[in-house]
Amino acid sequence: MSNETTLQRTPLFETYEKYGAKVIDFGGWALPVQFSSILEEHEAVRNQAGLFDVSHMGEVLVEGKDAESYLNCLLTNDVTKLSINQAQYTAMCYPDGGTVDDLLVYKLRNEKYLLVINAANIEKDVEWMKQHVKGGVTVQNISNDIAQLAIQGPKAEAILQKLTETDLSAIGFFHFAQDVNVDGITEVLVSRTGYTGEDGFELYFAADKGEALWNKLIDAGKDDSLKPCGLGARDTLRFEARLALYSQELTSDISPLEAGIGFAVKTNKESDFIGKEALAKQKEEGLTRKLVGIEVTGRGIPRHGYKVLSAAGEEEIGFITSGTQSPTLKKSLGLALLSAEHAKVGTKLKVEIRKKLVDAVVVKSPFYKKG
Repeated sequence: MSNETTLQRTPLFETYEKYGAKVIDFGGWALPVQFSSILEEHEAVRNQAGLFDVSHMGEVLVEGKDAESYLNCLLTNDVTKLSINQAQYTAMCYPDGGTVDDLLVYKLRNEKYLLVINAANIEKDVEWMKQHVKGGVTVQNISNDIAQLAIQGPKAEAILQKLTETDLSAIGFFHFAQDVNVDGITEVLVSRTGYTGEDGFELYFAADKGEALWNKLIDAGKDDSLKPCGLGARDTLRFEARLALYSQELTSDISPLEAGIGFAVKTNKESDFIGKEALAKQKEEGLTRKLVGIEVTGRGIPRHGYKVLSAAGEEEIGFITSGTQSPTLKKSLGLALLSAEHAKVGTKLKVEIRKKLVDAVVVKSPFYKKG
């Protein structure tokens, strides 16, 4: 990697080499795409457990007496529904309904929230948040102070439980525990969330403890076949579970409704929010574009940006947002943003792959569900 020295590094950068990682430039960060192979790491998460360094993600603290009302004007979901120690998936939108970012919001206590944003969007998001501050609110980018690890898979709970006295079974999905002691590393936020379609936890803690906690988890997971995992498996896992990736399923030109995350858009909440009018109109009038799953039945793999055409191959009807050869289903699958009239399951299509029109069909998604 020629420009490795110019890339941003997580606190675990030195650890990658010890575990044999192949490091790539990912949005300006030096990150591991794989440690063994994408297929091995993918299967480990589906069947046992995998450990990811996701310290490149951004963390922003929002505090103050008006924090809740401020966030409710900024975010599409209803922040007032959150209890302390509960997390919520949501989005920030532009006035036209396009997506600034998708993110998680954690209610740490009354008047104090943690927002977790996408790495490539940190500067843009923080600027957007600060532009729209109202009342008694402070917005603080603490991304450089925080390391984040994700342990995911059916054995994740059993492995992590070896290192803490906190009862992990008591943490519900999209809930978290604060100030957890993980084998002597204190003040860890342990969240039952993830980006793989499997059970698991995301751990937030002081950046200078990143390598130590990584090693403790790897050691604790030896008997349970825990594997260090890179971005390659993270992408195939989230893809199979139809979890949106910003810059592919979600962009400034793709609304959360078009991307299929309408569950995180509450146009009926009392609070006004940026993009509410445009999104309410999309709901009322019906979407002209929809994100669907497709299976390529001919030869080839659909990739981001490939054109999708009607069955006769005459009309361009959309494009691939993500695609791969699914490691779990052993099929050539894609997510595609299509004109609504072509989005019905069973609709035959063509995908342009290397200047050839290849047969495909709209199928049910997510392609994979846990269990």
